[in-house]
Amino acid sequence: MALGVPQLLATGGHARATPSQARGVGVLLRLPLYRKMVLLAMLILGSHAMHDSFAMIRWSRAGISPGTSGILWSLSVAAEVVVFLLVGRPLLDRIGPAGAAMLSAGAGVVRWAVMAETAWLPAVAAIEPLHGLTFALLHLTCMRLLAQWVPRHLETTALTIYGTVGIGIATALLTLACGPIFERFGAHGFWAMAALCAAALPLALTLRGPMAGSR
Repeated sequence: MALGVPQLLATGGHARATPSQARGVGVLLRLPLYRKMVLLAMLILGSHAMHDSFAMIRWSRAGISPGTSGILWSLSVAAEVVVFLLVGRPLLDRIGPAGAAMLSAGAGVVRWAVMAETAWLPAVAAIEPLHGLTFALLHLTCMRLLAQWVPRHLETTALTIYGTVGIGIATALLTLACGPIFERFGAHGFWAMAALCAAALPLALTLRGPMAGSR
């Protein structure tokens, strides 16, 4: 399938950024809404770092078998697929970007707070599907904001910054930080991830209302 993807770059094109591209980055960073979107991604998507790195260890220490842990993990993946394919778009249409971002952040607070306080299997099974809100819905929200408020000729650059800074760099740095946090506080370290999502709540609220002045 990859071989059938159209070649968009001219043959022999250079990968170095041109002055025009550099100006484009500056334009993007001057858009208040875009900056908020990237920061939201850093806080909410970045908060998954401890789960991705230490959830299996957390569950193993609580006596949950590897097979059951695999099922728990698959619940989060299944919820992500359901939101991407079925639920996310109608929900985003109904409650808007601000409501969706607040729902994602609130779900993150609940998810990580439960992870911090208990590994009781029914509780863990109940919160793992929240991944559909904490990850998939937030990603769809960011894509909606990007498509609506970023100038078309800067969409590719905007998506690159979102992916590398909002997701990649934030997750990498938080993963490094989660090691010492988990070593010192154990499962209670998930409260730090809950705090990131709590910090995202007031930021998500600012997405409500007319955005014409943010472009």
